[in-house]
Amino acid sequence: MGDYTFFILGSYAITALVVGGLILRAVLDHRAQLRALADLESRGTRRRSSRQAAPLEPGATGQAPRSAPVDPVAAGRTAGQAAR
Repeated sequence: MGDYTFFILGSYAITALVVGGLILRAVLDHRAQLRALADLESRGTRRRSSRQAAPLEPGATGQAPRSAPVDPVAAGRTAGQAAR
């Protein structure tokens, strides 16, 4: 390869070790999270995503009610000031 063989191969080796370490850490963390989740579920704690949604009342949209729009000019007036 030439004069830089040691540098190039060393760079590849270090990169492979770092990537391998990150993959190992992700796998071990995933297993720990699965164990923690199983422990919580065995204690009776359930996931929020597994809850059934409450049925909507007839005519309900499922959205929060909206307030009336605020007039920025009127909002800046005090109680003593009259609208022109």
